[in-house]
Amino acid sequence: MVHLIRFFLGWVTYEVEGGFPERLVNLCGQGRVRFWDLVWRDETGFRFTVAWIHRRQVEELARRAMCTLTPLERGGVPPFLCRFRRRYALLAGLAACLVALAVGSRFIMTITVTGNQRVSTAEILAELDRLGVRVGAYGPAIEERAVANQALITLEELSFMAINLYGTRAEVIVREAEEAPALLDEQTPADVVAAASGIVTEVRTLAGEALVEPGDTVVAGETLIRGTIDLPEAEYSGADIGTLVVRARGEITARTWRTLEAQLPLTAAVKRYTGEEERLWRLTILGRQVNFYGNSGISFERYDKITQTHTLTLPGGWEMPLSVTAETARAYTLDQVPLDRDAAIDLLSQQLSDQLDDLLEPGEGTCVNKRFTAVDRDGVLTVTLTAECTEQIGRTAEWEGEVGHHPAAGESDPPA
Repeated sequence: MVHLIRFFLGWVTYEVEGGFPERLVNLCGQGRVRFWDLVWRDETGFRFTVAWIHRRQVEELARRAMCTLTPLERGGVPPFLCRFRRRYALLAGLAACLVALAVGSRFIMTITVTGNQRVSTAEILAELDRLGVRVGAYGPAIEERAVANQALITLEELSFMAINLYGTRAEVIVREAEEAPALLDEQTPADVVAAASGIVTEVRTLAGEALVEPGDTVVAGETLIRGTIDLPEAEYSGADIGTLVVRARGEITARTWRTLEAQLPLTAAVKRYTGEEERLWRLTILGRQVNFYGNSGISFERYDKITQTHTLTLPGGWEMPLSVTAETARAYTLDQVPLDRDAAIDLLSQQLSDQLDDLLEPGEGTCVNKRFTAVDRDGVLTVTLTAECTEQIGRTAEWEGEVGHHPAAGESDPPA
């Protein structure tokens, strides 16, 4: 701590020479001059360090003691600033830096968003930008609570937002709204139809009238469970009491056969780089871009663009709104080369397997057996997948109408 205080107050180291140098030490003690690190060289001289603010007083006391002072070293903040007494441009620059630091600390330099998963950070930042919270905005002029409430009106997926300003950093904390569970629609009549052709192995009817039984063969689009139920006639009565319309629900498991096909040319265009390159530079300050290449573009017909961005980062990982971007364009030409047939078959087979997995919804179908065949024709490789599956083929098909009891024509419901 003592060294830190001496650094800010400044100090000067003198070499003293005289007939009675001890008299100078006594005078410094009487005048309450702060000094330290006194080292005697011999009987006629010594060296010591004096606080910067006492240097004039020590020089006067040295004249009274008939001693000669020779400055050897000076240090600390005051001597450093004294170097700029006549360097007005540097003083002006220092003053400008201090003003820029005082003023710039009130503007937003970085914005961080935390707490979001479904809603993208870019979407949140775009809405805040529309409301005036952006890089370069004047922090004290922002009403954090009002801006957060306005943003929540537009971003309906969010249930909470808080904006906290810490100097040049704006921290945005959000909470996403809980998704309401989907309500089961019971008011729209519907049938259960077949999504694929196959042989029925199991029927589970939850609502409606099943039209198929295990062992029946069905085709895609055929009605499996009907939403219209004919009500049985009362005993000893020939009156038709109508039908009951419901939203049919149930699961129909069947053996199905899927045939999928994919093609790929046996030759492919491969890039060959020519060695020619062009580099374009761009500077981004507070979200504004400055291009150093003007209106000139890239002269290559075919090229790959590699973008490298270097952002000014402060200690602690805070990124500042100042970055330099270098775009490198590498020219290339296309050469036709033959493909490895076995590798192409493996690639198409994997694609067909992934496509089959997408067709069989998770938990509703499994592949029992599959077989691949490959055929070359006119330079094109065709791979065909034939698969035997067990899956739930029932799908809901809504139709217009109303659920409930529908009396027969010419009759009406009995009074309640």
